[in-house]
Amino acid sequence: MAKRRPPTVHGLLVIDKPAGMTSHDVVGHVRRRLDERRVGHAGTLDPDATGVLLVGVGSVTRLMRFMTEQPKQYTCDVVFGVETSTLDDSGEVTATYEMSVSLDDARRVAAEHLTGEILQVPPMVSALRVGGRRLHELAREGIEVERQARPVTVYGLQLHATDDPLVLRMEATCSSGTYVRTLAADLGRLLGGGAHLRDLRRTAIGDFTELEAQGIDEAPLLQPAQALRFMTHVVVDGEGIESVRTGRPLPAFDGSPPWAVVDGTGSLLAVYEPFRDGLAKPAVVLIGAFDQ
Repeated sequence: MAKRRPPTVHGLLVIDKPAGMTSHDVVGHVRRRLDERRVGHAGTLDPDATGVLLVGVGSVTRLMRFMTEQPKQYTCDVVFGVETSTLDDSGEVTATYEMSVSLDDARRVAAEHLTGEILQVPPMVSALRVGGRRLHELAREGIEVERQARPVTVYGLQLHATDDPLVLRMEATCSSGTYVRTLAADLGRLLGGGAHLRDLRRTAIGDFTELEAQGIDEAPLLQPAQALRFMTHVVVDGEGIESVRTGRPLPAFDGSPPWAVVDGTGSLLAVYEPFRDGLAKPAVVLIGAFDQ
């Protein structure tokens, strides 16, 4: 069996995913565009959703977990009076309700029940694995399984009126693992009926926003250190570089962890995290990984 060649292209793409493509489709397109097999993304977007998708290339794929953990921002329309099988407008209608929605009532319910640290039951149309299979695979077979509620954090939930009295515009800032379609469905239920969402768009992951996101063929390749621009960057040299190279702990750094460790030229060497007794240990060592 031929040995896979080491990656030769490294960096981060901030892509504005178009509707009609899966996140996996975007990864495949980037592989062909850059002729690089090692490509991954942070935070799946549904095929119908648009917006910010972070795509790591080469050894930057080892950093994607740090980006996935960043808060995310979304916008969508919440359509009241209709529930669907997918909780969005791509599914089949499963129930309808006679509803009258007050913006003040919706805002009050959102603040009392859907903001802060909450428990959320993942939808069947999600990539979460249960018993070794993804929920959306089971859903396509008509199988529904019990899902455990999971803690998520909704940092902010804003609602705005539209021209349609049964449609509100929603802006959500939430932790990784939050399902916005479930927020919309729960809001409908809490207001005495049902709801689904449409036009879901992710506007930001951390400080990577739609303002810099570009198309899959236009997005520039950011340097590896820029992929971790949201972290405190710590410069080391000499003995410090050798400690990083061998994976040894270092004295804990100032600023919030984890820390991006760079050399004097700004090249990313490693990511360090807190250890015992005032020390920091390497979570990922990348020294030399970008020299291919």
